[in-house]
Amino acid sequence: MLKEHMCEGAVEAGCDEAGRGCLCGPVSCAAVILPDGFRCEGLNDSKQLTAHKREDLRKLIEKEALAWAVVMVDAEEIDRINILNASIAGMQRALDRLSVRPGHILVDGNKFKPYLDPVLNMQTPHHTVVKGDATYMSIAAASILAKTHRDELMTEYSRQYPGYGWEQNMGYPTKAHRSAIATLGATPIHRKSFRLI
Repeated sequence: MLKEHMCEGAVEAGCDEAGRGCLCGPVSCAAVILPDGFRCEGLNDSKQLTAHKREDLRKLIEKEALAWAVVMVDAEEIDRINILNASIAGMQRALDRLSVRPGHILVDGNKFKPYLDPVLNMQTPHHTVVKGDATYMSIAAASILAKTHRDELMTEYSRQYPGYGWEQNMGYPTKAHRSAIATLGATPIHRKSFRLI
């Protein structure tokens, strides 16, 4: 059973990303604030769910959340500032876009940077949580939004750049994807700072 809060009484935003280990496309970063008492059958780390279940949960989260936002950080910026910094920057931009200001931030993983709220003009306390998407509901919800929004985009890209199998591998480094890069070359959305072949 996932936990609802780390800090009782605080408006808490959960943050996560998807696509960090991919060879191409953006890293997708999400922030979600769920209402108190939110209950959702099957809410879990997005990697543990089927694509169909993730889509069902996405609709529910986007409808029921107090606030949510998804931000894409493109391959060019990833190459420029590295994938860790791009992931943190993306999650902070998603927080910037929330229509409700959080009093506390939960982040999946073990790295984050101090977040200065642009509306309140003060630093918002945060905690990083390893395996947070399997621990807290808000992080699990952010995980699902980040993953579903990115998968949708990569499926669109797969039509623009056929032959790489992105509609199945979503840009992850599968054998077929690496083989396609060797044959067809890299696309403009491949991450040049990653080992592509």
